[in-house]
Amino acid sequence: MTPEKSAQASTIIDNHRVRVTEWRLPPGTATGHHRHELDYVVVPMTTGTLVIRDAEGDRDNNLIAGAPYYRDSGAEHNVINDDGHEIVFIEIESKSA
Repeated sequence: MTPEKSAQASTIIDNHRVRVTEWRLPPGTATGHHRHELDYVVVPMTTGTLVIRDAEGDRDNNLIAGAPYYRDSGAEHNVINDDGHEIVFIEIESKSA
């Protein structure tokens, strides 16, 4: 499973307190390996399964539309859509301590 295309990220809000980004991952795309410097919340807009690839290997991340989840800063991974349809989520990063 090697995605050929990059996911599409659109910044919606970026101010001194938060950054809000819409991520669109058509089938076969990936975010690319990255490290989260900020705490963040993900709000899935669609239901589906993404593959999280990190130092520990690959694992499925099952998303349910409207069911948010939180992660601390420091996560390093690549997010891959190996599902058969586009997956969309909103990522909200907190810049406030």
